[in-house]
Amino acid sequence: MTHSVSRRPVAERTVAERTVAKRTVLACVAGAVGLALCVGGPSNAVSAPRADGVAVQLIALNDLHGNLDPVEGPAGRVQRGGAKGSVQAGGMGQLARLVDGAREGQRASLTVGAGDLIGGSPLLSALFHDEPTVQALERLGLDVSSVGNHEFDEGPRELERMARGGCHPEDGCAPGGKYDGARFPYLAANVTRVGGGEPLLKPYSIKTLAGGQRIGFIGVVTKDAPQAINASQVRDLEFHDEVPVVKRYSEELSRAGVDAQVLLVHEGEAAHGVAGRGDCDADGPGSRLRGRIKGIAERTPGAVDLIVSGHSHDSYECTVTDPSGAPRSVTQADSFGRSFTDLRFRIGGDGDVVRKSVTARNRVVPASGAEQPAMRKLIETWRARSAKVADRTVGHISADMPGRGSKEKETPLGSLLADAQVEATRGERAELAFLNPGGMRADLVHKGDGAVTFADAFRTQPFGTPLVTMTLTGEQLLSVLREQFSGANADDPRFLQLSSAIKYSVDMGRSGAARLLTETVQVKGERVTAGKKYRVTVNDFLANGGNGFSTFTEGTGRDGGTVTDLDALVHYLENNSAPDAPLDPPAPGRITFLAG
Repeated sequence: MTHSVSRRPVAERTVAERTVAKRTVLACVAGAVGLALCVGGPSNAVSAPRADGVAVQLIALNDLHGNLDPVEGPAGRVQRGGAKGSVQAGGMGQLARLVDGAREGQRASLTVGAGDLIGGSPLLSALFHDEPTVQALERLGLDVSSVGNHEFDEGPRELERMARGGCHPEDGCAPGGKYDGARFPYLAANVTRVGGGEPLLKPYSIKTLAGGQRIGFIGVVTKDAPQAINASQVRDLEFHDEVPVVKRYSEELSRAGVDAQVLLVHEGEAAHGVAGRGDCDADGPGSRLRGRIKGIAERTPGAVDLIVSGHSHDSYECTVTDPSGAPRSVTQADSFGRSFTDLRFRIGGDGDVVRKSVTARNRVVPASGAEQPAMRKLIETWRARSAKVADRTVGHISADMPGRGSKEKETPLGSLLADAQVEATRGERAELAFLNPGGMRADLVHKGDGAVTFADAFRTQPFGTPLVTMTLTGEQLLSVLREQFSGANADDPRFLQLSSAIKYSVDMGRSGAARLLTETVQVKGERVTAGKKYRVTVNDFLANGGNGFSTFTEGTGRDGGTVTDLDALVHYLENNSAPDAPLDPPAPGRITFLAG
């Protein structure tokens, strides 16, 4: 199948270009200039839409996180349709093959993303600053994507480089030569420089179909993105409330005569109890959808016909009513390329989406499936370039250590990583360590002889985040533990992973901070007292108050910054395991859950 949308390299508009764009939108409405020129699309004039409209397909994905290969372990499994079991899923080769099949027979097909396509990536992509993933997305035929919070992992300058091209400022050009930038536009309508009114990247993109129909895509990231990004990377940026920004650009698209509109938003939540495998609308439109995405969907202007979301890593196909009471589809695919959403609808003769024609289906990508040869060749090219670094053995384990894929609040991998961080910072007198659950990105999977390669270790700790050791009082330590269940984490408790020196009990039958049973908190077997001081190690993200743990910013006597979380894990495996003495998963029991 041949795409019906022309492509051109993406470059951020200059101030002069933005000014021209603003001036020409109104002229565009009056017919003074070509519509496509006004909105930054192809420079050729747009033909009149067909009177009978056209059938359109959107292939949507989100939260790929540079996973070119299938994800190993529990984190890579996904329930398949109505089946009771689950399958190992993912792989860009497998996804590309299924997408090729889904496109067959479709006259108008576009592929879109809802953010976090890069960042937190395995070594295969991250070793080359995610340039391999961008190439894979181009090979897939990605037309447009919103940014996610992880697109900002290395700061706005690196994001702009990913969009526009150029060699990495420190590591230089990758083996494939100078990076030429993404051939698809990255959208960031609600992200601006501090004190500046214009978006960091383009706010929207218009795609023109072969029949002349135009679809406007607005891209935003959750306004809460700074809570999930190291503060040092985004201190010069502002993340604005999504809905007012969407309203502004939706109206701009409408004035330009673009009636078919799609919102790509990096914000989402699990459809509780049915996430992707049941009826999200069982008790009414979006009745089982939770979180901020539901409110955004309900308040987004009615001119927006479809909403493609991301961020929560759970798939769903839901219906939410817009401000006028009309139904509107809200979808999300599984993370890591484990599924994609196949959206189909009709654009009528008036250029608008026929809402009642919309269908959505999340299609699982079995890891055992056939691969698209071209995508496989691309991935194997980058694998060969990374092999020397990736294949080095750094340790041995005796069994799986689930982390990202674990259903438990206290995970074997989380405990291992926290123990490793304490050992790595003994020189800073560390006694205990905490790790945010999002800091572990995969599972450590036992394979063959139990050998763990550098690539395996990197997959669990891909950010290379510096470790910081600080002094906290006993009261501050208790405050940190309470923050797991209060403030920004009140509605969705976020359990820190713990090193072996600390233990405590919780009663989830209580609410908020009261869930922590203060009298049970112990360090090295002794009850924590308010005035005593403790040396605590965390990653730089937590040290800057990430994930709502603001108490860490009050820590004193800060040391470190030279050893990373990945360094800590690799050294721990090297020092504490061998082929004939593999490392066992840490025993559970650091957190005790009381019935109540």
